[in-house]
Amino acid sequence: MSEVERIVDQLRRAFEGNAWHGLALWEILIDVTSQQAVSKPLNGAHSIWEIVNHIIVWESVVLRRIKGEVIGGLSPEQDWPLVSDPSESAWQKTLDSLERGNRQLRETISALTDDRLKETVLGQTYSIYHMLHGAVQHDLYHAGQIAILKKGR
Repeated sequence: MSEVERIVDQLRRAFEGNAWHGLALWEILIDVTSQQAVSKPLNGAHSIWEIVNHIIVWESVVLRRIKGEVIGGLSPEQDWPLVSDPSESAWQKTLDSLERGNRQLRETISALTDDRLKETVLGQTYSIYHMLHGAVQHDLYHAGQIAILKKGR
């Protein structure tokens, strides 16, 4: 198995399931309603929906950086998009966007060569390899937050 294949496998496990640590992001989100997603059971914490929006943003940033786009820091509004429509249909669109974005990211990573992983991300000081492992870690970190918020509902 190539390193690219291992990274894609780890990203898939973090998102879809069969991960060593327990439930994956999608498994945690599968039964969350829009009302639960928008609620804030912990003072000062983001809602589940805000965290999902944040994950969507960063998976998109990683995808765009792989494709050679130079992306610097994000404004707070870009980094943590607010929920403007708390309806169930809007929540389903958000989940569809999350699933589609993760699948696109995995497909794009699958097309890379192991040699490409050594390249520095344009505009950054780290490699594509480092960024991709960071994307897996980012999904898992926020999956843990979402799991805690679900318990607080």
